[in-house]
Amino acid sequence: MLSRPKGFNAFLMMKLPSAYFCGVRLKSVNNETCVTTVKYKWINQNPFNSMFWAVQGMAAELSTGALTLGYIREAGVSVSMLVANNKASFTKKAKGRVKFTCNDGLAMKKAIDQTIATGEGQVCWMHADGIDEDGDVVSSFAFEWTVKRKKSK
Repeated sequence: MLSRPKGFNAFLMMKLPSAYFCGVRLKSVNNETCVTTVKYKWINQNPFNSMFWAVQGMAAELSTGALTLGYIREAGVSVSMLVANNKASFTKKAKGRVKFTCNDGLAMKKAIDQTIATGEGQVCWMHADGIDEDGDVVSSFAFEWTVKRKKSK
């Protein structure tokens, strides 16, 4: 599993610069849970004095995708990953620092283990809620990840 958020954030800067420059950061990750944060600032604002919805989506997706990447890396087998669908709801203006938490790591591990064992694609819905500094849910995201073992050449 990913163990160094600072190293991952450097990867983020190189591979997902828009997320990095908007302030999305990986804070912690373990086998079950991943936490990302993003702070409201000039570069990620919308015209309504809150955080743009897509920036929240980047932070939420990262909380699910980092778990997926970690399990693929741990498996040592070539597995493709792709978001096939997503859903989101917004309940409050996002201001200040927002923390996104995904607790679906073990569900993704099961999907990856199954695609490695069978060679068939698997689907796993992963959820992330954005919580502001007051402890209020500002947004909720669900991502339908598809994983499939790549064929050997």
